[in-house]
Amino acid sequence: MRAVADELTLLPALVAAEECNRLREQLAAVARGEALLLQGGDCAESLAEAGPDTTAAKYRTLNLMAAVISEAAGLPVIRLGRIAGQYAKPRSSPTEIRDGVELPSYRGDMVNGPVFTTAARTPDPDRLRRVYHASAKTLGHLRELTAADGGEFWTSHEALVLEYEHALSRTTPAGRYALSGHLLWIGERTRRPDGAHIAFAASVRNPIAVKLGPSSTPDDALRLIDLLDPDREPGRLTFISRMGAGAVRDTLPDLVSKVTASGAEVAWICDPVHGNTVSSPTGHKTRRLDDVLNEIEGFLEVHRSLGTHPGGVHLELTGDHVTECVGGTYEIRFEDLPTRYETVCDPRLNLGQSLDVAFELAAMYAASPVTDRGTTWATA
Repeated sequence: MRAVADELTLLPALVAAEECNRLREQLAAVARGEALLLQGGDCAESLAEAGPDTTAAKYRTLNLMAAVISEAAGLPVIRLGRIAGQYAKPRSSPTEIRDGVELPSYRGDMVNGPVFTTAARTPDPDRLRRVYHASAKTLGHLRELTAADGGEFWTSHEALVLEYEHALSRTTPAGRYALSGHLLWIGERTRRPDGAHIAFAASVRNPIAVKLGPSSTPDDALRLIDLLDPDREPGRLTFISRMGAGAVRDTLPDLVSKVTASGAEVAWICDPVHGNTVSSPTGHKTRRLDDVLNEIEGFLEVHRSLGTHPGGVHLELTGDHVTECVGGTYEIRFEDLPTRYETVCDPRLNLGQSLDVAFELAAMYAASPVTDRGTTWATA
């Protein structure tokens, strides 16, 4: 691991510090209620599937969604992909058992492989090198796409494998940046205030997001603000609530109201997928689109009631016609799930379901306009 990490420290950074600063400025507009954020992409990227076609499909999907939402809300929409680095995933169990055989859980292509064999599930440090080169190619494809349409598109991933993140951090005159991606987030499982992941996030100048689940308390949120945004810099910190449809209306209000009362200017985003995972009769892990929409609606209701800004959504999605989540205009049923269940980890919304979310979210924003203010920049 150390030898590969040392090699990565000598390679070019994947993104530029100036780009991170630009995204931070745009997220400050979200925090002020002048813009929206659309963050989406694979649960876990696959090295085997990385390529220009896959990148273009995700890019087009987020473009279409952003256009629909922006038109209804009357605000610019920032496009932020879970892409070019989303190769590691936390798991609820360290091991997996199949037919009496126990092996390490799949933790994303940055760590091990999805195939249930001893060889594939054995962690391999060389995967960090492969992820770097795959991410570099993906960023190259994204730059070609944005050059063609004149817009801006940002990258993000969970900062989980800290050896990779430290190796791709660089010190600039403005401070230290994690240049593996524009925005990094800390997950629900790794957001302990005294943990290494929060310490790393506090040490870099990137925009940072933290996921807050149903067990989060206002004290948790305020402590994270003190650690990650001590200077109270708009655009620095985003909270991604992932409560589940059944908890969002009960748990989120106290968090938002206490954070608002503290004077911190953070952006609030809704992750309506991770708290709504169910097991289907076919044995597949899945999500119901109705639950996803219910949580988004609850998220907006909470912010409307408090007079705060519902800043956008964070989704696991793909531009392909997979059958991993149920529901939608072109309905996927439980019995349809095995047809194209292709995710290497968690179920993703397919292209049609992603557009369903965009149109429903647009209707919600149109029914209760966010603001008559706005910030202008290219979004599509």
